[in-house]
Amino acid sequence: MRKNTYIIAGLISSVFLMTGCADSFLEVESKTQETIDTYFTTDEHVQEAVVAAYAPLHWTDWDGNQYSPVLQASDIMADDLWVGAASKTDQAHLHLSANYEAVPTNCIQNIWNTAYKGVKRCNDVLTYIGWAGENLTKESATYYEAQARVLRVFYYTWLWKFYGNIPYYEANLTSPYLTEQFQADAVYNAMVVDLEGAIALNALPMREESKNYGRVTLAMAYMLYAEIVMYQNDDSRYTTALKYMTDIINSGKYDLVDNYAGIFRESGEWSTESIFEINYKDDQATRNYTDNVFVAGGTVLPTMMGPDGWVDGTDGHNNGWGTFPVRTETYNMYSDEDTRRDGTCWNAAAAGTYNSRYQDTGFFLEKYTAHTGDNADCSNDPQVNYNNNFRIYRFSETLLNAAELIVRNAGSGDAKEYLNRVRKRAGLTTELEPTVDNIIEERHLEFVGEGKRYWDLVRTGKASIVLVPDEYGYRTNTWSINKKYLPIPQSAIDSAQGSLTQNNY
Repeated sequence: MRKNTYIIAGLISSVFLMTGCADSFLEVESKTQETIDTYFTTDEHVQEAVVAAYAPLHWTDWDGNQYSPVLQASDIMADDLWVGAASKTDQAHLHLSANYEAVPTNCIQNIWNTAYKGVKRCNDVLTYIGWAGENLTKESATYYEAQARVLRVFYYTWLWKFYGNIPYYEANLTSPYLTEQFQADAVYNAMVVDLEGAIALNALPMREESKNYGRVTLAMAYMLYAEIVMYQNDDSRYTTALKYMTDIINSGKYDLVDNYAGIFRESGEWSTESIFEINYKDDQATRNYTDNVFVAGGTVLPTMMGPDGWVDGTDGHNNGWGTFPVRTETYNMYSDEDTRRDGTCWNAAAAGTYNSRYQDTGFFLEKYTAHTGDNADCSNDPQVNYNNNFRIYRFSETLLNAAELIVRNAGSGDAKEYLNRVRKRAGLTTELEPTVDNIIEERHLEFVGEGKRYWDLVRTGKASIVLVPDEYGYRTNTWSINKKYLPIPQSAIDSAQGSLTQNNY
C-alpha cells in the first residue's frame, strides 16, 4: 500500500461557519462568542456542530469558484447527458472530464474541496462529543456519532469514486497538518469498516420524522453500504448488503410511488420512495453568487439546466443556461409506453422556442430543469435559489440492488419480482428475467440524471465498451482504466509541497 504525507489545504482554519440546509432542524445560530473548546460542551451546541456537518452537501452545485453539481458531474462522464452550455470552453472543466482529458489545472476541484470540508466538520462533531462528556446523554452522544460517521463516509465516497487515491483521516489534523495518502483500495477498506461501526451503534431510525428530513437514517446508511460494496465488487460483503436491502424492503417504511414524474417535483420530496435527499429551499432563501454562497437556501442546478431564452412560464418551465442537455439517444432508448421517458426528458424543441446552445438536442432533463414557481419565495438571487432537492437514494434502487445481489449469489430472494416491480411502475407489462445485464439496463432507464450510470458502467466492466467516441465529434476519446480517476487538483498538489502523488491520467 502506498502512503504519502500531505498537507490538507483549506482544513487548517478553526473558524466555525454555521450554515444549513432546507428543513427546520438546520435553522440554528451561535449565540455566544466563546472559544470552541468551551462552547461545544453542551447538547445544544453539539447539535449545532452536527447541523454544520450537513452543510457542505449543498455546495457542489456552486462553491463560489466552480459549478460541479455532484450528480451531473458523474453523468457527463457516461452516455446520457452532454455538458452543453455556451461552448466547449464554457464550463471547460466539465467538458474535459466528459472527454476523459481533464488535467490538474483544469478539472473538477469543487467536489474535492467540498468533500474535505465535510470530512472536517464530521470530525469536529466527534471531537465535540468528547468535550461535552457527561453533558450529553449516552443516547444523544451515540446518535450524533452515528450521523457524523455515516456522513463522513458519504463525503469520502465522493472523493474515493472521483479521485481514488486520496488523503484519508478520521481525526482533524494538527500542526504541521500532515497525513497519509492511501491507494483507493485502502480508502475503501477504511470507509467500509467505519460505516459498519456506525451502523453497529444502532442509533439511527429506519426513517426520520418529517421535521428531521435531511438527516441520515439507517436506510440511508444501508444504501451507502450497498453503493460502496457493489462499486468495489466486494463479494465478501454482498450477503450483508443484501440483508440491508431486504431490511429496507420489509420495514414497511418505504415504497414506490405511482407517479414517476412527480417524484422530482416539490410535492414529491421525501415521499415514501425517498430514502435520502440533499435539501434545498426557496423560502426566504438568501443565497447568491458572491457573499452568500454558503448560506442555507436554494440550488443553481435548475438554472443551469433550463433552455436559454425560454419565456418564463411557458409550458411550466423557466429559462436557463442550456447546460446538461439530454442526448437524443437517451430519449430514444425508452419505449413509447415507458412513463419514465416523459418524466426524464422534456422535449423543449416541440414545446416552444429558445436559443440553441452548444450540443443542443431539444431535450432537457425534466427531473431538474427550471420549473416556474420553484424559486418564487426566495429573498435574493432567484437563479441560485431553486428548491429542487437532489435525490440521492430512492426505494427503486433498493429493489434493483436487491435483485442484482441475489443474481450475484449473495443470498435468496425474488429477484424477478424486485426487477419487474420497478418496470410495472413505469407502465411496462413485459416481464424480464433477472440477469445482471437486464438489471443494469433497468437502472439506466430509472436513474438518468441521478448520478448512477457512469459508476455502473465502471463497476461492471462496461465502461471501455460503452464510453467510446460518438458520431458528433463531442467525445473523441475512449474510456480506459487509467481514466477511472480524475486528476487531483493542482492546487492540492501545490499545497502538498511534493508529498502528494498525482493520479495517472
